[in-house]
Order: sequence, then structure tokens, then C-alpha cells
Amino acid sequence: MSVTPAAPSSPLAFWRRLKPIDSLSNLEADRRLTPTLSWPHLLALGIGAVIGTGIYTLTGVGAERAGPAVILAFGIAGLVCAFAALAYTELSTLIPAAGSAYTYAYTILGEGLAWVVGWSLVLEYSVTASAVAVGWSAYAVGALKSLHIDLPRWMLTGPLDGGVVNLPALVIVAAVTALLIKGVRESASVNIVLVLIKLVALLVFVALTATVIKAANYHPFMPYGFSSHDIGGHKRGVMAAAALVFFAFFGFDAVSTSAEEVKNPKRDLVIGIMGSMIICTLFYMAVAACAVGAWPFMAFAHDAEPLAFVLRALNHPVFATLIAAAAVIAIPSVIMVNMYGQTRIFFVMARDGLLPRGLSKVDPARGSPWKMTLGVAAFVSIVAAFFPLDKIAEMANAGTLLAFISVCAGVLVLRVKAPTLKRVFKCPAVWFVGPAGILGCGYLFISLPPATLILFVVWNLIGVAVYLAYGRRKSVLVQVTKDELEGLRN
Repeated sequence: MSVTPAAPSSPLAFWRRLKPIDSLSNLEADRRLTPTLSWPHLLALGIGAVIGTGIYTLTGVGAERAGPAVILAFGIAGLVCAFAALAYTELSTLIPAAGSAYTYAYTILGEGLAWVVGWSLVLEYSVTASAVAVGWSAYAVGALKSLHIDLPRWMLTGPLDGGVVNLPALVIVAAVTALLIKGVRESASVNIVLVLIKLVALLVFVALTATVIKAANYHPFMPYGFSSHDIGGHKRGVMAAAALVFFAFFGFDAVSTSAEEVKNPKRDLVIGIMGSMIICTLFYMAVAACAVGAWPFMAFAHDAEPLAFVLRALNHPVFATLIAAAAVIAIPSVIMVNMYGQTRIFFVMARDGLLPRGLSKVDPARGSPWKMTLGVAAFVSIVAAFFPLDKIAEMANAGTLLAFISVCAGVLVLRVKAPTLKRVFKCPAVWFVGPAGILGCGYLFISLPPATLILFVVWNLIGVAVYLAYGRRKSVLVQVTKDELEGLRN
């Protein structure tokens, strides 16, 4: 595939511009990312993004909606994500460039849709990083109180919540930013340690609860049925739980944003994306099975810390505290991976000219785009420090689902437009997996609250206005077209 400039007379020519599939070969040296990552880093990157506070909280909420069948709900959510993961794996090995869904959309579907996908991914990465930073702040404040250290309220919440600034959230964002600026390999190595802490904590939970499982706690297995329906004004059923716990799987796609920094993308991206999805799904199902098997699900369905609740109920208070502490220590890995993913997407958008090109310079000493990292950190810090995120964070789900849909569609389109391309990894049963991923994500998308969908539309209308005012005129592909036309005139 190559760039085919649309006819100048076409009013929507800018929307249909395609980036060459081999665009990396034409990059300036100071706009290339340095390959430093191998498959252990990618595996930890995916697990670090996926396994966060969700597993510690959604087990209880999911059990409330589906009963013991929350185990099945985690499996269904993981299956839908697996469809998207297979599509991501094929495209990431075929187009081993940074930018993830944005880059794939730009190469296959056109510049306009690529911008919408890239703009929507701000909701997945930046807003999620901000929300997790605020959540970490709450845990940190609680830990300080246990040590009899009380900070004044004005430095614990933003002005919309009666304070001035969320200082702990600023501190953790600054710490993560410093690590990202230091270098991607150093960041990835620290992430491996944090991921190991999380996995060990969950393994401890499984070990302590697996031996006391009672078969009676699994009956009835599906008390509210399979489909999503209203019972007493609340959503119940396995699919209702699946629509909720699906959001605990977000983040594996961050692995594909690192494609340009991988030493052996043909092998390592497959291991990183598919490996992290399989491991996370198995952990989620095992933890859910042990939680509902060890204790009646209704007892902890409304508890904010269901895993700790179960351990305390089983007379393991010390381990309950240690697991909660492990979550506090490891939560920064989620912030780190989300900020990393956002910097790489914005970096590529700047390199393509859709954002100011000066932001796409790579520091030769660190091999990372430090200017873009600081810009993302500023945005994440402002949102985390001054805004309540209980409603805004829901928009992250819409942005992620749009990206998943675009990638599943992109795989199908490229199979038709370029069937002879040599594919290192071919998505199996692509004409089933692709549509299944689109339909599954589409179902979950329309299941989001109406207010969230309205905000999502407004966000993207703002994005389109930014693109029309800047990106469509400054795009690198515009400059290529202008140079070609000038050459023809001469």
C-alpha cells in the first residue's frame, strides 16, 4: 500500500488520505523510537495495564449482577477482548509502528477516522491515568491516617469537591513522569516488579480460599439468568455482569503502542498481546471462582474491598491487609502504562503533522519523546488534581470500544484491499473473529449510560473541530501531495 493523494477537487479528500504501510522507512533519525523492549517487558506491560483496581472491586459488583456465574461473565468479557486482541496482534506485527489503533486506522481507513480514533484514545489513556491517580490518592491518604498523619482537606481534593488541589495525585503523576522520561526500558523494568507484586497477591488469595470452597455456594449458579434484564430497577444476568467486568480488561492494547520500540516485533508482540490477555483472563476467573466459592456472594457483593472482605471473613486479617497494601504499591503501574500509551499515540500524531511536529522529537540520550511526555503529564495532572472523575471516567469505556471496533474492521478491510501482504501472524477465522469483535464491542458500547454517549459525541465534535482547524492543513501527507504537485508543474 502506498499514498494515493485524493483529487484536489474532492471536498473530503483530506478525510480519505492513507499513510503508507512502510512509513517507518522514511522517518528522520531524530523522530524514530529506539528498540529496547523484549517479550517479558511487553507481557508485563499488558498485565500491568489490565490488572489494576478492577479485580479488587469488580468481583463483588459482578457477583451482585450474576451470582456465582460472575465466573462465566469474566470468561465472556475475556472472549470479546480476545477477538480484539487477535486483530491487534495481526495488525501490530504487520505494521510495527507506534500509535496502536490510530496508526492502523490511518494506514487502512483514512486520516479522518484515524484522527477520531486517536482523539478518542485520550479518553482511554489520559482520563484513566487521571482516575487511577485519584484512586491511588485515596488509598495513600488512608495509609497515612493509619499512621496518624492527617493532611488538611484542601490539599486532598479539587475545588469541585470542596478542596483546592489533590496533592497526592500530583505527586504520583510526577513520580511516574520522571520514570517515563528517564527511559522506556527503565520504566518497563520497574513495571515488571510492580506486576509481580500484584500477581503474587492474587495467588495468595487463591491459595487461601481454594481449600475452603463449598459447592453449596455455587448453587444456584445462574440465579438471574443469562441475558441482561431489569429486576427491581437494577440490571441483572450474566451479560449484565459481563458488560461491567469487560472494563476490567482494558489496557492490553497498550502493548501495541510499543511496537516501534520492540527488538523482535514479529515474535514479541504476539507473546505480549495474546499472553497478557490469556494470563489476565485466567487470573480473573480463578479469583472470581475462589471468592464466590469460599463465601456466599451476597455477603460481599456491596463491599468496596470484596477480596479483603472474604479473607477477613475466613479469619485471615493479616493477609487481607497485605493484599490491600499490594494493591496500593502496584496501582502506579496502571498509571505508568496508560501515560506511556498516551505519549506514544500523541507522539505519532505529532510526527504525522496532525499535532505540532516539534513535539515528536526524540531525546537521543534517553530514546524517548520527553516533550510529549511532559505534555501528557501536564494534562493528566490537571484532570487528577482539580476535577472529580466519577462521571468523566465512564467516557474512557466509549473511547476504548471505538478503538477496538476500528481495529477489528481494519483487519477485515486490509484482508480485502491487500490480500497478498505477508502476514507474520494471521488472525484465525478472521471472517468470524472480526465481525464477532465488532458486534461484541458494539453491544457493550450501546449499553453505556446515555449521558456517557452524549459526552462522547461532544468530545469528538470538539476533536473534529481541532482537526479541521489544524490537522488537515498541517498533515505530513498534505506536504507530500504539495511537493508532488509542485514537481509536476516544474
